[in-house]
Amino acid sequence: MTNHSRNMQDAVMEDYLDSLLTEPANADPVSHTTARLLKKAAEQLADESQVEPVDTTIRRAEPTNFEPAQVLQPVDVPVPAESDQTDVHSAASAAGHHAPTNSVLALKDQLEERFQALFFEVAGLTLAVPLITLGGIHQLEKVGPLFGKPAWFKGVMLHRDQKINVVDTAMWVMPEKYDQNMSETLNYQYLIMLGDSLWGLASDKLVNTTTLAKDEVKWRGANSRRPWLAGTVKEKMCALVDVNQLILMLNNGLGSQD
Repeated sequence: MTNHSRNMQDAVMEDYLDSLLTEPANADPVSHTTARLLKKAAEQLADESQVEPVDTTIRRAEPTNFEPAQVLQPVDVPVPAESDQTDVHSAASAAGHHAPTNSVLALKDQLEERFQALFFEVAGLTLAVPLITLGGIHQLEKVGPLFGKPAWFKGVMLHRDQKINVVDTAMWVMPEKYDQNMSETLNYQYLIMLGDSLWGLASDKLVNTTTLAKDEVKWRGANSRRPWLAGTVKEKMCALVDVNQLILMLNNGLGSQD
């Protein structure tokens, strides 16, 4: 990939992350500017690598109610970390207990001025979860599908006699970019557990744990239609997840754009 293509990808991703934060409730899920940039970048990358352009068709799932979340104890999985940091689970314990899923307190107000977060990748998009809301990490094992659930509900994974709800994270977070090409390139290996719930986000890659300052985050505005998105971190080119809000949406069978 040329430097020009890489710079275009970065510009498109930055525009995409900004659009997630700023779209008003009555706007289309993908702004015309973002859709045009995504298409332009995809076409150029297709010319260079001979892959099909990204399909930006939006796919919605009907809301489905799920059982209330239950308590899940985290398990240890090695996670790349900065040299001066400890295991992600011990770091989470040091930061404090998991926040309750029914909390009305905004994530920004729950966090210290400097806080640790786990960074992970899904289909090339980097997501971050504050450690105080991280429920643990599992290796992704056999997932049994369930009928009558939204398309993004990948199925149930049994772990220590518990049934973990597995989310197809790429389909949930980026339905407007999800297509067959993306589906075939996904390599889900881990489950990022959400707080004290039995919901897990499927992840391709664990990046690291690092410390963020609040002023590094571009926080969600009042007009954002995505309560699961706390904000974006431009320096890291990633989206910061509001786990409590995400759990509430998943419990009610809602997709990211519902």
